[in-house]
Amino acid sequence: MSNTYKLAKRFKRKYPLTVAWRLRSHCKVIDMHLNKSEGEEILYLFMGQKNENPFDFVNTNVVVLTNKRIMVATKRIVFGYFFISITPEMYNDLTIKKGLLWGTVIIDTIKENCYFTNIDPKALPEIETNITEIMARVQKECEVPIRRNKAMAKSIES
Repeated sequence: MSNTYKLAKRFKRKYPLTVAWRLRSHCKVIDMHLNKSEGEEILYLFMGQKNENPFDFVNTNVVVLTNKRIMVATKRIVFGYFFISITPEMYNDLTIKKGLLWGTVIIDTIKENCYFTNIDPKALPEIETNITEIMARVQKECEVPIRRNKAMAKSIES
């Protein structure tokens, strides 16, 4: 049993209202893309449905925060898989929403917003804290330049 799968089981046991299926197969995709030889290690893991509709719960994704990036993976039922890597340069912001039954985590990147729904509301503060702290640390280590718009740049130059 891989460490990734153990972390997924631990999260699911701690937050049982989170809707997630086929964790073992999704974790295998993460394990394939984890660069252990380059020192990449898992710092935090959670899962949810990757969609905007909380009533659509057949699209489980495992989200892993490492010391180098955020990884999102899902194994397709018949063949293949989907994998997204969000590097510190691509990460913009995080939004947390709590509904009546479940919560939503929205990871804003330069290209798109990644919605993860059907998450146990009790898990939301832990997820927010971990993503914010880990990404701040990783961005600092990678020395990600601060993105400024033109108006901000002009005001600084004046």
